Amino acid sequence: MRLVVTGGAGFIGSNFILYMMNTYPEYRICCVDKLTYAGNLSSLQSVTDKPNFCFVQTDICDKNAINQLFVAEQPDVVVNFAAESHVDRSIENPRLFLESNFMGVGVLLDACKRFDVKRFHQVSTDEIYGDTRLEDSETFFTEESSWHPSSPYSSTKAGADLLVQAYYRTFGLPVTISRCCNNYGPYQFPEKLIPLMIVNCLQDRPLPVYGDGQNIRDWLFVLDHCKAIDLIVHKGRVGEIYNVGAHNEMRNIDIVKLICKELGKPDSLISYVPDRKGHDRRYAIDFAKIRRELGWKPETGFQEGLNKTIHWYLDNRVWWENL
Repeated sequence: MRLVVTGGAGFIGSNFILYMMNTYPEYRICCVDKLTYAGNLSSLQSVTDKPNFCFVQTDICDKNAINQLFVAEQPDVVVNFAAESHVDRSIENPRLFLESNFMGVGVLLDACKRFDVKRFHQVSTDEIYGDTRLEDSETFFTEESSWHPSSPYSSTKAGADLLVQAYYRTFGLPVTISRCCNNYGPYQFPEKLIPLMIVNCLQDRPLPVYGDGQNIRDWLFVLDHCKAIDLIVHKGRVGEIYNVGAHNEMRNIDIVKLICKELGKPDSLISYVPDRKGHDRRYAIDFAKIRRELGWKPETGFQEGLNKTIHWYLDNRVWWENL
Protein backbone atom coordinates (compact mmCIF):
# COMPACT_ATOMS: atom_id res chain seq x y z
CA MET A 1 0.00 0.00 0.00
CA ARG A 2 1.13 3.53 -0.80
CA LEU A 3 0.29 6.30 1.69
CA VAL A 4 0.62 10.04 1.50
CA VAL A 5 0.59 11.61 4.97
CA THR A 6 0.17 15.38 4.90
CA GLY A 7 1.36 17.34 7.92
CA GLY A 8 3.54 14.33 8.65
CA ALA A 9 6.35 16.30 10.31
CA GLY A 10 4.01 17.70 12.95
CA PHE A 11 3.20 16.23 16.34
CA ILE A 12 0.50 13.64 15.60
CA GLY A 13 1.56 13.18 11.98
CA SER A 14 5.12 12.20 12.85
CA ASN A 15 3.94 9.81 15.55
CA PHE A 16 1.54 8.26 13.03
CA ILE A 17 4.28 7.77 10.42
CA LEU A 18 6.62 6.19 12.97
CA TYR A 19 3.82 3.88 14.13
CA MET A 20 2.81 2.89 10.58
CA MET A 21 6.41 2.31 9.43
CA ASN A 22 6.91 -0.03 12.37
CA THR A 23 3.54 -1.78 12.01
CA TYR A 24 3.52 -2.11 8.21
CA PRO A 25 7.17 -2.26 7.08
CA GLU A 26 6.05 -3.19 3.56
CA TYR A 27 4.05 0.04 3.05
CA ARG A 28 5.49 3.02 1.20
CA ILE A 29 4.87 6.27 3.06
CA CYS A 30 5.41 9.75 1.67
CA CYS A 31 5.45 12.55 4.23
CA VAL A 32 4.29 15.93 2.95
CA ASP A 33 4.85 18.99 5.12
CA LYS A 34 5.28 22.71 4.65
CA LEU A 35 7.68 22.76 7.63
CA THR A 36 6.20 25.73 9.41
CA TYR A 37 7.32 26.38 12.98
CA ALA A 38 5.46 23.26 14.20
CA GLY A 39 6.90 20.88 11.59
CA ASN A 40 10.18 19.24 12.49
CA LEU A 41 11.93 16.68 10.29
CA SER A 42 14.13 15.59 13.17
CA SER A 43 11.02 13.89 14.59
CA LEU A 44 11.28 11.43 11.68
CA GLN A 45 15.04 10.96 11.85
CA SER A 46 14.74 7.23 12.58
CA VAL A 47 12.96 6.52 9.27
CA THR A 48 14.31 9.09 6.82
CA ASP A 49 16.89 6.67 5.40
CA LYS A 50 14.44 3.84 4.80
CA PRO A 51 13.86 3.04 1.11
CA ASN A 52 10.06 2.98 1.53
CA PHE A 53 9.93 6.50 3.02
CA CYS A 54 10.11 9.83 1.25
CA PHE A 55 9.65 13.45 2.22
CA VAL A 56 8.30 16.29 0.09
CA GLN A 57 8.29 19.85 1.39
CA THR A 58 5.28 21.67 -0.01
CA ASP A 59 2.10 23.49 0.94
CA ILE A 60 -1.16 21.55 0.56
CA CYS A 61 -2.64 24.78 -0.84
CA ASP A 62 -0.28 24.54 -3.83
CA LYS A 63 -2.45 22.75 -6.38
CA ASN A 64 0.32 22.19 -8.94
CA ALA A 65 2.73 20.77 -6.39
CA ILE A 66 0.07 18.44 -4.97
CA ASN A 67 -0.87 17.18 -8.44
CA GLN A 68 2.78 16.52 -9.25
CA LEU A 69 3.12 14.66 -5.98
CA PHE A 70 0.12 12.45 -6.78
CA VAL A 71 1.50 11.71 -10.25
CA ALA A 72 4.77 10.58 -8.70
CA GLU A 73 3.39 8.65 -5.73
CA GLN A 74 0.06 7.29 -7.02
CA PRO A 75 -1.20 6.96 -3.43
CA ASP A 76 -3.80 4.42 -2.35
CA VAL A 77 -4.53 6.31 0.87
CA VAL A 78 -4.17 9.95 1.91
CA VAL A 79 -4.26 10.85 5.61
CA ASN A 80 -4.49 14.58 6.24
CA PHE A 81 -2.98 15.94 9.45
CA ALA A 82 -1.92 19.22 7.84
CA ALA A 83 -3.50 22.08 9.76
CA GLU A 84 -2.78 25.17 11.74
CA SER A 85 -3.89 24.02 15.17
CA HIS A 86 -3.07 26.55 17.88
CA VAL A 87 -6.20 28.39 18.98
CA ASP A 88 -4.35 31.51 20.14
CA ARG A 89 -2.68 31.86 16.75
CA SER A 90 -6.07 31.50 15.03
CA ILE A 91 -7.36 34.45 17.04
CA GLU A 92 -4.35 36.52 15.97
CA ASN A 93 -4.45 35.51 12.27
CA PRO A 94 -7.71 33.79 11.18
CA ARG A 95 -6.91 34.01 7.47
CA LEU A 96 -3.92 31.69 7.77
CA PHE A 97 -6.17 29.06 9.32
CA LEU A 98 -8.81 29.48 6.61
CA GLU A 99 -6.20 28.89 3.93
CA SER A 100 -4.53 25.84 5.47
CA ASN A 101 -7.43 24.17 7.24
CA PHE A 102 -10.12 24.68 4.59
CA MET A 103 -8.68 25.66 1.21
CA GLY A 104 -5.82 23.17 1.54
CA VAL A 105 -8.27 20.36 2.23
CA GLY A 106 -10.12 21.31 -0.96
CA VAL A 107 -6.91 20.96 -2.97
CA LEU A 108 -6.30 17.50 -1.49
CA LEU A 109 -9.87 16.38 -2.16
CA ASP A 110 -9.65 17.47 -5.80
CA ALA A 111 -6.40 15.54 -6.21
CA CYS A 112 -7.87 12.44 -4.55
CA LYS A 113 -10.87 12.58 -6.90
CA ARG A 114 -8.69 13.04 -9.96
CA PHE A 115 -6.31 10.18 -9.10
CA ASP A 116 -8.93 7.71 -7.80
CA VAL A 117 -7.51 7.47 -4.30
CA LYS A 118 -9.03 4.53 -2.42
CA ARG A 119 -9.39 6.39 0.89
CA PHE A 120 -9.05 9.97 2.06
CA HIS A 121 -8.99 10.34 5.83
CA GLN A 122 -9.46 13.72 7.45
CA VAL A 123 -8.08 14.17 10.95
CA SER A 124 -10.49 16.55 12.63
CA THR A 125 -11.09 17.68 16.22
CA ASP A 126 -13.63 17.47 19.02
CA GLU A 127 -13.49 21.27 19.22
CA ILE A 128 -16.02 21.58 16.40
CA TYR A 129 -18.72 20.53 18.88
CA GLY A 130 -17.98 23.51 21.09
CA ASP A 131 -18.02 23.18 24.85
CA THR A 132 -20.37 22.27 27.67
CA ARG A 133 -20.72 23.80 31.10
CA LEU A 134 -18.38 22.46 33.76
CA GLU A 135 -21.32 21.19 35.77
CA ASP A 136 -22.67 19.15 32.82
CA SER A 137 -20.53 16.16 33.74
CA GLU A 138 -22.95 13.68 32.16
CA THR A 139 -23.00 15.40 28.74
CA PHE A 140 -20.93 13.82 25.97
CA PHE A 141 -20.83 14.67 22.29
CA THR A 142 -21.61 11.94 19.78
CA GLU A 143 -20.98 11.99 16.05
CA GLU A 144 -24.54 13.28 15.60
CA SER A 145 -24.27 16.18 18.05
CA SER A 146 -24.77 19.72 16.78
CA TRP A 147 -21.74 21.94 16.19
CA HIS A 148 -20.85 25.15 18.03
CA PRO A 149 -17.21 25.95 17.18
CA SER A 150 -15.82 28.78 19.27
CA SER A 151 -12.62 29.86 17.51
CA PRO A 152 -11.38 30.47 13.97
CA TYR A 153 -9.40 27.24 14.38
CA SER A 154 -12.38 25.02 15.21
CA SER A 155 -14.58 26.82 12.68
CA THR A 156 -12.16 26.10 9.83
CA LYS A 157 -11.89 22.47 10.92
CA ALA A 158 -15.69 22.24 10.93
CA GLY A 159 -15.78 23.72 7.44
CA ALA A 160 -13.26 21.14 6.26
CA ASP A 161 -15.42 18.33 7.66
CA LEU A 162 -18.39 19.63 5.68
CA LEU A 163 -16.28 19.80 2.53
CA VAL A 164 -15.06 16.22 2.99
CA GLN A 165 -18.62 15.00 3.47
CA ALA A 166 -19.73 16.93 0.37
CA TYR A 167 -17.09 15.21 -1.76
CA TYR A 168 -18.35 11.86 -0.51
CA ARG A 169 -21.99 12.63 -1.27
CA THR A 170 -21.48 14.50 -4.55
CA PHE A 171 -18.57 12.63 -6.11
CA GLY A 172 -18.59 9.33 -4.24
CA LEU A 173 -15.05 9.95 -2.97
CA PRO A 174 -14.25 7.28 -0.34
CA VAL A 175 -13.66 9.30 2.81
CA THR A 176 -13.58 8.92 6.57
CA ILE A 177 -13.27 11.51 9.34
CA SER A 178 -12.01 11.18 12.91
CA ARG A 179 -12.59 13.74 15.65
CA CYS A 180 -10.22 13.35 18.56
CA CYS A 181 -9.83 14.88 21.99
CA ASN A 182 -6.62 16.53 23.23
CA ASN A 183 -3.46 14.53 22.47
CA TYR A 184 -0.18 14.48 24.38
CA GLY A 185 3.09 12.61 24.00
CA PRO A 186 6.51 12.83 22.31
CA TYR A 187 7.35 15.37 19.59
CA GLN A 188 4.67 17.91 20.55
CA PHE A 189 5.68 21.51 19.94
CA PRO A 190 5.95 23.26 23.33
CA GLU A 191 3.17 25.75 22.85
CA LYS A 192 0.48 23.27 23.93
CA LEU A 193 -0.31 22.80 27.62
CA ILE A 194 1.55 19.64 28.61
CA PRO A 195 4.86 20.12 26.75
CA LEU A 196 4.91 23.82 27.62
CA MET A 197 4.58 23.05 31.32
CA ILE A 198 7.21 20.31 31.16
CA VAL A 199 9.73 22.50 29.34
CA ASN A 200 9.10 25.52 31.56
CA CYS A 201 9.38 23.37 34.68
CA LEU A 202 12.72 22.02 33.52
CA GLN A 203 13.95 25.60 33.09
CA ASP A 204 12.33 26.91 36.31
CA ARG A 205 10.29 29.36 34.29
CA PRO A 206 6.74 30.56 35.11
CA LEU A 207 3.91 28.17 34.23
CA PRO A 208 1.19 30.31 32.60
CA VAL A 209 -2.34 29.05 33.27
CA TYR A 210 -5.32 30.68 31.57
CA GLY A 211 -8.04 32.19 33.75
CA ASP A 212 -8.90 30.11 36.81
CA GLY A 213 -7.42 26.90 35.39
CA GLN A 214 -10.73 25.07 35.75
CA ASN A 215 -11.16 24.33 32.04
CA ILE A 216 -11.60 20.61 31.46
CA ARG A 217 -10.23 18.54 28.59
CA ASP A 218 -10.22 14.85 27.71
CA TRP A 219 -6.64 13.61 27.22
CA LEU A 220 -5.46 10.77 24.94
CA PHE A 221 -1.91 9.49 24.54
CA VAL A 222 -0.86 10.08 20.93
CA LEU A 223 0.03 6.45 20.18
CA ASP A 224 -3.54 5.41 21.01
CA HIS A 225 -4.79 8.01 18.53
CA CYS A 226 -2.46 6.61 15.84
CA LYS A 227 -3.87 3.13 16.40
CA ALA A 228 -7.41 4.49 16.05
CA ILE A 229 -6.60 6.13 12.70
CA ASP A 230 -4.94 2.92 11.52
CA LEU A 231 -8.17 1.01 12.24
CA ILE A 232 -10.38 3.63 10.59
CA VAL A 233 -8.26 3.72 7.42
CA HIS A 234 -8.23 -0.07 7.07
CA LYS A 235 -11.63 -1.07 8.46
CA GLY A 236 -13.76 2.04 8.93
CA ARG A 237 -16.92 2.40 6.88
CA VAL A 238 -16.65 4.80 3.97
CA GLY A 239 -18.43 8.09 4.58
CA GLU A 240 -18.44 7.67 8.35
CA ILE A 241 -17.24 9.86 11.20
CA TYR A 242 -15.61 8.39 14.30
CA ASN A 243 -15.09 10.17 17.62
CA VAL A 244 -11.84 9.21 19.35
CA GLY A 245 -11.59 9.89 23.07
CA ALA A 246 -10.33 8.57 26.37
CA HIS A 247 -12.97 9.45 28.99
CA ASN A 248 -10.06 10.93 30.89
CA GLU A 249 -11.24 14.41 31.80
CA MET A 250 -8.95 16.62 33.83
CA ARG A 251 -8.80 20.27 34.82
CA ASN A 252 -5.89 22.21 33.35
CA ILE A 253 -4.69 23.31 36.77
CA ASP A 254 -4.61 19.72 38.04
CA ILE A 255 -2.42 18.67 35.12
CA VAL A 256 -0.01 21.53 35.77
CA LYS A 257 0.25 20.63 39.45
CA LEU A 258 0.78 16.97 38.58
CA ILE A 259 3.67 17.88 36.26
CA CYS A 260 5.20 20.01 39.02
CA LYS A 261 4.95 17.08 41.40
CA GLU A 262 6.50 14.61 38.94
CA LEU A 263 9.42 16.96 38.27
CA GLY A 264 9.88 18.01 41.89
CA LYS A 265 9.06 21.64 41.22
CA PRO A 266 7.06 23.99 43.49
CA ASP A 267 3.51 25.08 42.67
CA SER A 268 4.77 28.63 43.16
CA LEU A 269 5.94 28.51 39.53
CA ILE A 270 2.28 28.63 38.49
CA SER A 271 1.25 32.02 37.12
CA TYR A 272 -2.40 32.76 36.28
CA VAL A 273 -2.75 34.86 33.14
CA PRO A 274 -5.76 36.57 31.47
CA ASP A 275 -8.09 34.04 29.94
CA ARG A 276 -8.17 33.27 26.21
CA LYS A 277 -10.96 34.92 24.20
CA GLY A 278 -13.91 32.56 23.82
CA HIS A 279 -12.16 29.92 25.92
CA ASP A 280 -14.17 26.68 25.91
CA ARG A 281 -14.86 25.36 29.39
CA ARG A 282 -15.29 21.61 28.90
CA TYR A 283 -14.88 19.15 26.05
CA ALA A 284 -16.24 15.63 26.34
CA ILE A 285 -16.94 13.15 23.57
CA ASP A 286 -18.50 9.72 23.39
CA PHE A 287 -16.30 7.23 21.52
CA ALA A 288 -18.77 4.32 21.75
CA LYS A 289 -19.07 4.10 17.94
CA ILE A 290 -15.42 3.32 17.22
CA ARG A 291 -15.32 0.94 20.16
CA ARG A 292 -18.43 -0.87 18.93
CA GLU A 293 -17.59 -1.00 15.21
CA LEU A 294 -13.81 -1.32 15.19
CA GLY A 295 -13.01 -2.62 18.66
CA TRP A 296 -10.81 0.37 19.52
CA LYS A 297 -10.29 1.66 23.03
CA PRO A 298 -7.50 3.66 24.67
CA GLU A 299 -4.70 1.50 26.05
CA THR A 300 -2.60 4.05 27.93
CA GLY A 301 -3.69 5.43 31.29
CA PHE A 302 -3.05 9.11 31.86
CA GLN A 303 -0.45 8.66 34.60
CA GLU A 304 1.45 6.14 32.48
CA GLY A 305 1.24 8.36 29.40
CA LEU A 306 2.30 11.46 31.30
CA ASN A 307 5.31 9.66 32.77
CA LYS A 308 6.33 8.49 29.29
CA THR A 309 5.93 12.03 27.97
CA ILE A 310 7.94 13.64 30.77
CA HIS A 311 10.75 11.13 30.37
CA TRP A 312 10.79 11.69 26.62
CA TYR A 313 11.29 15.44 27.09
CA LEU A 314 13.95 14.76 29.70
CA ASP A 315 15.78 12.38 27.36
CA ASN A 316 15.41 14.51 24.22
CA ARG A 317 16.37 17.99 25.32
CA VAL A 318 18.19 18.61 22.04
CA TRP A 319 14.91 18.19 20.15
CA TRP A 320 13.08 20.96 22.00
CA GLU A 321 16.03 23.18 22.93
CA ASN A 322 16.74 23.66 19.21
CA LEU A 323 13.23 24.87 18.42
